[in-house]
Amino acid sequence: MMNRFLTDQQIASLVEAIQSAESLSTGEIRVHIDSTTDEKIAEKAFEVFKTLCRDKTTEKNAVLFHVNFEQKYLTIIGDTGIHEKVHQSFWDHLHDYITSEFAKKNFYPALKSAILKTGIELKKHFPSKGKNINELPDEITFS
Repeated sequence: MMNRFLTDQQIASLVEAIQSAESLSTGEIRVHIDSTTDEKIAEKAFEVFKTLCRDKTTEKNAVLFHVNFEQKYLTIIGDTGIHEKVHQSFWDHLHDYITSEFAKKNFYPALKSAILKTGIELKKHFPSKGKNINELPDEITFS
């Protein structure tokens, strides 16, 4: 599903980045691209998180990147298991990096890099042991 900010090829590459990042750990990464013009975007992001991620992994280690390009909005939400282990400074630095790259219109490279960095961080706290079950779909969702 192409949008104004990412091509179909870039979206497919981001899915591959999610798969690569998740192969390092038991953590799960979701990306949701929201194109609504709702003023309550933070509430919408949390609703999307509840639907796609919250309490849907055994170790409660799912992360959502909720992006609304039109409103220049990004939030990163982690479930309770990951939130307990990863310092807020990691998420703050990642958020700052992504938003600074978005300001330069580097949407695809910023998201891809953030996904891969998140995978490295998840591996530190939730290393894969034996069979790594993919608990959540890897596709990017849209609304």
